[in-house]
This record gives sequence, structure tokens and C-alpha cells, in this order.
Amino acid sequence: MAAVFAGYPAGVRAKLLRLRRLILGIAARTDGVGALEETCAGASRSYLTTESKSGSIVRIGWKPAEPDRYAIYFHCQTNLVETFRTLYPRTFAFSGNRSISFGAKERLPVTELRHCIELALTYRLAK
Repeated sequence: MAAVFAGYPAGVRAKLLRLRRLILGIAARTDGVGALEETCAGASRSYLTTESKSGSIVRIGWKPAEPDRYAIYFHCQTNLVETFRTLYPRTFAFSGNRSISFGAKERLPVTELRHCIELALTYRLAK
């Protein structure tokens, strides 16, 4: 895991590590989610509800093509990003039905993002 984060620019690395802590903390505090499985998928980190099967995969990452941006990704065959877009139309920058991206120098809207992550980690419980 450390090698993936070490490959990111320092400013983005700090932001992605903050997202990681946020995801793991939400999972620990949300009923029905349980422990997450953390895996490496290329240049991104994935968080799966393997134990409880309560939710959809959540990934975080950075791409060299957009050096000042980083993102949190959701499974594109869910309605999660559509839901987030409805709930928070002016809060986030969305990319299709797949992700929310952030500028490395932007303030992270933590309250709203917590809600989105919780919805993703409990996606199957809500069905």
C-alpha cells in the first residue's frame, strides 16, 4: 500500500491519505459495514465490503494526466453518482456516472462526502 501512495505527488498524497482515513473511519462506525478489504488496482486503492457484502466498491486515485486533481470512484453500474449529483449538485465536480474529483488545493467538503461514502458502503443494504 505504501508504494502506491508514495508514487503520488506530495500534496495529492496527503489528500488521498485523508480520503483513505475517511473511508476506513466511516466503515468502522457504520452499522452493517464491518471491516473493509483494501486492495491495489493499478495506481488506485480499492475498498470493498467483502466481509459484510453491504456495499459497492469505492476507489481513490490520481492520474498523471490531471496532476492537480484526485478522485473518488464508484461502481458505474450503480446509481450512486446519479444520487450524489441530485443531493449535492453544486458541491462536487462529477465525471460521468463514475467519480467525484477534487482539486488538490480545494477544501474537501467532508460532511457531504461522508454521506456519499456511507451510501456507497451500504448500497446493498438499502436495496
